[in-house]
Amino acid sequence: MLTSQQLRQLSDFAKEIRKKTLYTIGNLGVGHIGGALSIADLLALLYGKVMRVDPANPHWEDRDLLVLSKGHAGPALYATLALKGFFPLAELDTLNQGGTNLPSHCDRTKTAGIDMTTGSLGQGLSAACGLAYAGKIDKKDRYVYAIIGDGESQEGQNWEAAFFAAHYKLAHLIAFTDYNKMQIDGLTDDIMSLGDIEMKWKSFGWFTQRVDGHDLAAMDAAIQKAKEQSDKPSMIILDTIKGKGASFCENKVTNHNMNFDLQTANQAIAELG
Repeated sequence: MLTSQQLRQLSDFAKEIRKKTLYTIGNLGVGHIGGALSIADLLALLYGKVMRVDPANPHWEDRDLLVLSKGHAGPALYATLALKGFFPLAELDTLNQGGTNLPSHCDRTKTAGIDMTTGSLGQGLSAACGLAYAGKIDKKDRYVYAIIGDGESQEGQNWEAAFFAAHYKLAHLIAFTDYNKMQIDGLTDDIMSLGDIEMKWKSFGWFTQRVDGHDLAAMDAAIQKAKEQSDKPSMIILDTIKGKGASFCENKVTNHNMNFDLQTANQAIAELG
């Protein structure tokens, strides 16, 4: 359970992640702002409290791992890592520019703190399963966390991974679905409805919970319950708002990859306070 002080610190961290994400994409002029802002609260919780990592030693063998399957949300993860000290904040100015270590989608060969190269949607959960299975074979105590999108949940490879994780009882795999109900082409219900997403994951043998993806305390409690499982992987479905925290793009279908300038970004940053 989060203390009032922890809740305040994590809320501030999430706000800073949103500010840096807005600045970074606004400085470039275009980017995947919607799906980046929808996971800012989760990233603040993971890197502010939950995950065992060391910014001074990003390749620490016993660290917890994160696979951001929706790799287009990389700018939010970059902001998080920079704020935690994995690399200088000034590097955020180079997002997706020539010679950068911060490409549009996550690349583990370029960016300190990135554990898996992602961006081809639907593949990240399989990679997370492999990491968790390897950890189990090696008797590692670390956790593997994965963040998948609702749009990519329409792809078959995710469900093959779901079978695999349940069969091999990967209890140290905790995944999250960023369920903001939108994807690049429109609403998920219009493109290909996911139906009863909770029942789907339960039927595949996963310990499944559903919480507000912007409620830090609820997410923290769900993660603690997931860690109590000894023989099942966990899926935590997060009800989120795409573009959360920026009025110019919040809950708009057009925010998947959006053009906006630094003036617009700075206005949104000012609104955050």
